Amino acid sequence: MKNKDYQLKIPADIGDQLQLDEKTNAKLVIKRGRLVVQLEESRLSIFQKRVWIWPVALAVLGSIGFYIFCGTQGLNYVKLSGDYSLATSIILIGVVMGILLFAGFFIHDRNNPHNQFVKNIYWRNFPVIVLSFALILALILIGGMWLLGVLFKGASFDRFTASIILLVFVIVTNFTMVYFSLIVDASILTTVLTLVIISGVVISMAVNNQRYWWQHNLSFLGTSNASSGWQFNATLIFAALLMIALIDYLFVSLQHEFPKSRRLILLRLILTLAAIDLGLVGVFPNNTWSHELHDQFAIFLVYFIIGLIVGIRWLLPQISKDFLYLSYGIGGALVVAEILYQGIGYFSLTAFEMVAFVLAFGWLLMLLDRIEALVDTGIESTITREEE
Repeated sequence: MKNKDYQLKIPADIGDQLQLDEKTNAKLVIKRGRLVVQLEESRLSIFQKRVWIWPVALAVLGSIGFYIFCGTQGLNYVKLSGDYSLATSIILIGVVMGILLFAGFFIHDRNNPHNQFVKNIYWRNFPVIVLSFALILALILIGGMWLLGVLFKGASFDRFTASIILLVFVIVTNFTMVYFSLIVDASILTTVLTLVIISGVVISMAVNNQRYWWQHNLSFLGTSNASSGWQFNATLIFAALLMIALIDYLFVSLQHEFPKSRRLILLRLILTLAAIDLGLVGVFPNNTWSHELHDQFAIFLVYFIIGLIVGIRWLLPQISKDFLYLSYGIGGALVVAEILYQGIGYFSLTAFEMVAFVLAFGWLLMLLDRIEALVDTGIESTITREEE
């Protein structure tokens, strides 16, 4: 059977909007069960337009600065880990340069007609997105340097060799951050949101392991009795800001498909209030002075999630039966967990909080994914006239 070639016709108005010409490269990909035309310009520009000069040039400058600094400090040999170490320098220089490049190219790409994500991001959300990637980059570099310190315990290098090693690490970091600044979209932002929450909570658990935090409750990780309570609370606050930025982008994009939809306005309001409430749980930790406020905001968060699960059938356009049944299943699981905790006392408070958190946060991520699917597929249906 012979292969057949097919031609794809793009309407003139769409071509003008995206500034397409005969040199524009594109490819067809299957996404969410649909055939999608994906323009390659923004992803290849890092190699085609000499964008690589910036990551390399900054890395070279950082390496030279590190070499000079070691000379002024009289460090002919540099330890891999510890004070004034190679690992510390890689983390500091890598994070600073990586974020400068990410922010610079993210802003520059707002002029790219092929990048619809950046166009729909307001400036009020820009700091949160940049800080989110800074946090993830810092965690990755800290974890990587810690692992190298364990594998090569006691290692040290002469300052020229150390400068070359730093140059290689910073070049890789810089290229990675530039690449992500050009391809960042709602899916990547959702992944960053997940990583921020999981990494923050897991690190707080690990640091407080010797204090037997699990004998109290999950909120103990944010109290003054915990060894890193500020980190746990900062994770909740930062995740809330990132969630607000993601919600803002998704619903701004949906306005083109569902203008002035009351259902979507209400869904956006509830999701935004839930995100704000999550942040307030971190602002008012479970300490003596703010115990009542902390509990109230935690309870409100549960109410928001339950309200979303119950009302999602009417709030979200084009909802599938599978997602609807899954939502009701998770809602039922939350009710069962509540009965096991307060009804028969089988669950401890810590177990109940962890189960409820995983179920609720997992469902929120699936909901955001469904909303993103509406944006990606560009549904042409409209909301009924009674909503207008």
